[in-house]
Amino acid sequence: MTATEARPTERKPPELVDMSWDPITRIIGNLGIYTKIDFANREVVECHSTSSLFRGYSVFMKGKDPRDAGFITSRICGICGDNHTTCSDYAQQMAYGVKPPPLAEHIVNLGEAAEYMFDHTIFQDNLVFVDFCEAMVKATNPGVLARAERTEAPHGDIHGYRTIADIMRAFNPFEGEVYKEALKVSRVTREMFCLMEGRHVHPSTLYPGGVGTMPQPTTFTDYLSRLMRVIDFVKKAVAMNDDVFDFFYEALPGYEEVGRRRILLGCWGAFQDPTTVDYRYETMNTWGKQMYVTPGIIVDGELVTNNLVDINLGLRILLGSSYYEDWVNEQPFVTHDPLGNPVDMRHPWNQTTVPVPQKRNFDEKYSWVMSPRWYDKRTDQHLALDTGGGPLARLWSTALNGLVDTPYVKATGHSVRISLPKGESLPETTLEWRIPQWSNTIERDRARPYFIAYAAAMALQFLEEAMGLVRAGETKVFQNYEVPDEAIGCGFHEAVRGVLSHHLVIKDKKIANYHPYPPTPWNASPRDMYGTPGPYEDAVQGQPIFEENGPDDFKGVDIMRTVRSFDPCLPCGVHMYVGKGKTLTTLHSPTYGANHG
Repeated sequence: MTATEARPTERKPPELVDMSWDPITRIIGNLGIYTKIDFANREVVECHSTSSLFRGYSVFMKGKDPRDAGFITSRICGICGDNHTTCSDYAQQMAYGVKPPPLAEHIVNLGEAAEYMFDHTIFQDNLVFVDFCEAMVKATNPGVLARAERTEAPHGDIHGYRTIADIMRAFNPFEGEVYKEALKVSRVTREMFCLMEGRHVHPSTLYPGGVGTMPQPTTFTDYLSRLMRVIDFVKKAVAMNDDVFDFFYEALPGYEEVGRRRILLGCWGAFQDPTTVDYRYETMNTWGKQMYVTPGIIVDGELVTNNLVDINLGLRILLGSSYYEDWVNEQPFVTHDPLGNPVDMRHPWNQTTVPVPQKRNFDEKYSWVMSPRWYDKRTDQHLALDTGGGPLARLWSTALNGLVDTPYVKATGHSVRISLPKGESLPETTLEWRIPQWSNTIERDRARPYFIAYAAAMALQFLEEAMGLVRAGETKVFQNYEVPDEAIGCGFHEAVRGVLSHHLVIKDKKIANYHPYPPTPWNASPRDMYGTPGPYEDAVQGQPIFEENGPDDFKGVDIMRTVRSFDPCLPCGVHMYVGKGKTLTTLHSPTYGANHG
């Protein structure tokens, strides 16, 4: 099949081959993708997502001093531990009834903005684009590469590359110009992070009640000087990504079906507004809507709710294919929320984790990941929401809500406009991310550079407001508090790759129950008790295969693109077997060389 030939519509007798990629190293444990591929009809007919590592934070948090929760939970992840610290502090602040000073909120926002810029850049340019670089496309779709050589890049005046193939070459690991420049940008953005949060990735300056960062004027000017050094790279990244992804749609008709699933997106919001947030549960709906990334649940393109109280009450942790005992017959920790609403037994506040190790069986139990779902009372369905890799859900929710209106970022109801100032070589630029037609692999990846621009733009506002407070002498960054005998709290935040919540129950001044839910359990969840597959499974299952290789030299690039589009974090090795005992190994990592076959 040539690069531009339409896919045949008639069905052939199936030619099924079992293929697995296990382990794909992830943030939370080892992840495996097990598939059945029909090579006659070029599609994935079945997919199971499995994790082989039990973590157990919710077990050993019990009995600890709640003030240690942020420091302990930052160790959940060696990539985005600061997101956990931030979210834990939000939950603790609700439980303790404490509101940090405004300057502390700006410092936290600046640290998180730098984290988004750092992590999304290194993931997109040094890991995701390995699957779209010249070396990979040459090995999997030589017809597409030949066309890329002949196709002019529409935004060449911005990024400087004449053809699509030139962009692909720039992403070749170790050799490509953009690959190398992205590593330098990641270093600068990590320095920005450390100015605010002390160290990466387990912050030393974030506490419930505020921060320990000393707010000197140079703290903010040092951050700003680094931000201005990367502004032009961000503009070029958006242009290059748009060019490559639009080219894939054009060169491979039907590619929009790769990784496409029903639009079921969740965003818990990010970047608190210091003028509104007080961390009280009773006012959570109000201050949640004032976040500079607006929370929301989107079903089939419709915004179902942006109310964090509703979002919280709808959380359900289901079992089914997970290696755990059920807890529904235990005593609940929380029967009603502070507003008097009943709290479900399957809500994180009431969850008890009882692991039951056993042999993997795809017909029964096959993963250590539970199945977080959101209960939609309109339809009586437990929805397998995904995060769109983080940026897709954040931008989609913010756009539909139409609430963010700042000098640098504006939500229009159908798009998000991002204004970046003049940099070293490129003029002032306004970027516009528009709500796409699909929730699929390419749109999850496309949203990522746009959200880097979003974080950079919001950082400019946080800097201006922080420096204004310092000039006015308002340099307080911490508020004292006391730990109550009994309390509950919940924190909602966006980790780099999507929704993050922490739920806390305090009794006798100790942690009685604690459950963090990062984005990976949402995205990597297995089939639940109702048989509903998780987002990885759903996105891969049924997708077409466009790779030109047959079963013997199949690299699975379309499947890998789909799984990686959710940002499962630093995939470093993929091991694959093809039925009848033949073994292949394909490496997808920062060490993937340009001449590696």
